This record gives sequence, C-alpha cells and structure tokens, in this order.
Amino acid sequence: MPAINVKLLKGRTIEQKREFARVVTQEASRILKCAPEAIDIIFEDVEKHDWAVGGALASDK
Repeated sequence: MPAINVKLLKGRTIEQKREFARVVTQEASRILKCAPEAIDIIFEDVEKHDWAVGGALASDK
C-alpha cells in the first residue's frame, strides 16, 4: 500500500486538502497500477516557525 506523506505550512483549507487527496490518489493509482483504496495520504500541518528555507524561518518572511 503506497503511503504519501505531505507536509504543508499550516493554513490550507480542508477543501484544498480534499482536492489534493483526490487528484493525487487518482494519479498515483494510475501510475502505480493499484486500487485507489490502497493509497494512504497523510497531511502534516507545520507551523511557520517550525519550517526554515535557506536558513530563514518561514515566519520571518
């Protein structure tokens, strides 16, 4: 069973996550040749102060 972990900066709506899960599941199922029911997607919301890019916290931008 494929498991897809998605880390996002906190703030995405449930509707955005729902659409993302639907589209990614559909494409992963097609490419990996497995049933959509076999695919798990786990969202992890991360606070901006817990994410750094290029040495700077996202909360500092």
